[in-house]
Amino acid sequence: QVRLVESGGGLVQAGDSLRLSCTASGRTFSTYAVGWFRQAPGKGREFVASITRSGAGTYYADPVKGRFTISRDNAHNTAHLQMSSLKPEDTALYYCAADSNIVVVTTSTLSAEYWGQGTQVTVSS
Repeated sequence: QVRLVESGGGLVQAGDSLRLSCTASGRTFSTYAVGWFRQAPGKGREFVASITRSGAGTYYADPVKGRFTISRDNAHNTAHLQMSSLKPEDTALYYCAADSNIVVVTTSTLSAEYWGQGTQVTVSS
């Protein structure tokens, strides 16, 4: 079992930055690819970014390319999502997810094995 806990969300203004963290406990974190997803009110879950087990590969959804950066620190069982130039449309509940298959955490159509509870990000205009 892997337990994921997100943190770092909050209320910011458009143009601000936030850094989300995903802290894992349980089985070896480095054996899992990690993805960040978000869900806005009334909308489906949306893929945001993902990172391979080693951190060598990263993938981003088009709406966040150039503004968000995903990273991980396997020594500390954490993954991060650095968000810059935030827009009101980035407002959502952000989740991190872990799966042994990078493809699963790089799409909204498959469900990863482990999920956190989410952290709210609200961007005011």
